[in-house]
Amino acid sequence: MTEKPVESAIRSNLETLSPLYCDVINESNMHNVPEGSESHFKVVVVTEQFAGKMLVARHRLVNQVLKTLLEGPIHALSLHTMTPDEWFEKGGQLPDSPDCLGGNKP
Repeated sequence: MTEKPVESAIRSNLETLSPLYCDVINESNMHNVPEGSESHFKVVVVTEQFAGKMLVARHRLVNQVLKTLLEGPIHALSLHTMTPDEWFEKGGQLPDSPDCLGGNKP
């Protein structure tokens, strides 16, 4: 499967955080959007740069890194931001995203 432009741009921008682990999951297909859309993403970032930062500070850092994408093609972004220790404590597991409630469905 070929990586799409927005997904690729997210990954590229997040490299500035020197992540130990980074995953970008396009969840647009779970929402009421045209097929092939790149608008809803789950992002997992594990980096030492989050050490000592509260969750809101971590999210602000990621939002700043993705600022131009958030002003354009990204409609929704689910963030999972962890230090390496937190990631290993969770065994690399994350909860599944909830189903779309159909906010724009007729």
